[in-house]
Amino acid sequence: MKKPVLVIKFGSAAITTKEGEIDERTVLEIARQTAQLQSRYNIVLVSSGAVAAGKRYLKSYSGTLSEKKAAAAIGNPLLIRTYNTYFKPFKISLAQSLCERQHFANRGQFLQLKSTYEELWKNNIIPIANENDVVSNKELKFSDNDELATLIAVGFGAEQVLFTTSVAGLLDSKGNVVREIQKIDKEAFGLVRKDKSSVGLGGMVSKLNFAHLANQMGIKAVIFSMQEPDGLLKAVKGEIGTVCLPAEKKVSSRKKWLASGSLIKAMVKIDAGAEQALQSRKSLLAVGVVAINQSFDAGEVFQIANDAGEVLAVAKAKVDVLDLASIQKKKNMAIAHADDIVLL
Repeated sequence: MKKPVLVIKFGSAAITTKEGEIDERTVLEIARQTAQLQSRYNIVLVSSGAVAAGKRYLKSYSGTLSEKKAAAAIGNPLLIRTYNTYFKPFKISLAQSLCERQHFANRGQFLQLKSTYEELWKNNIIPIANENDVVSNKELKFSDNDELATLIAVGFGAEQVLFTTSVAGLLDSKGNVVREIQKIDKEAFGLVRKDKSSVGLGGMVSKLNFAHLANQMGIKAVIFSMQEPDGLLKAVKGEIGTVCLPAEKKVSSRKKWLASGSLIKAMVKIDAGAEQALQSRKSLLAVGVVAINQSFDAGEVFQIANDAGEVLAVAKAKVDVLDLASIQKKKNMAIAHADDIVLL
């Protein structure tokens, strides 16, 4: 029986010290606990920490784009060397996977990435993924590794995606961990503190955003801390942290890729009638479009939002669209076919 996929994301704050050095005690715990999970899961580790580990080698580091790229070039081999050191006693081999946004936006490239991971798993090798910061285009970067972990989880049909944080999970107004969220909504986001880690890009808002996407694609997400003894083993069982429950719906692998991996070209706002039609799994017609923020071509992907700006879906365009005026004369024209629309 094929093993389910488990994606685990470790942020910079989770695996580096305040001085920016890799926290070897944490990496040892990651190795020890991952070794206990490998027989049950095909695992992908998504690990930040390269920039944090490498920046101390640069004089007068100030965080410019070129300095971050240089720090990543220094830190990546340090990071992988440390992982290898602590995984080796558990007889686990690792592979480095440096990813770029285009690997997910292009379905052909994504399928190549998928087949590579499957080959690694067949040989009991765990891939460690990170963004290829050295060459990634600034405009096409992942927002952070929470996004990379989610894209891998959705694209590979993972059972769970786990996000480590510097706190025990999402905290309520009294400072207690919210143990379970059935639906990530405005109330959940209202609990988020606005501060971020000093070493990472993301924060709780990022984790909730991408946990929401994972949930919509039928994947459970857990936000937890590695500071808890056996944290990883407990998080997989949903015993600690904040467990974000998946929606009960089936989504094809192609639509999962469309919803998560595609580069979004434009935003299309629609009226209430068109929104109702989408919820009934119908195509998007020109008559229901009220605004377009920029032009897009047939085959490109755009977001669909209601008049309040809330994103409802993503879709692949059936026709070229220059602007609102260009489609108003063809009200019955389908902008996107129902089969190419994914509700979020």
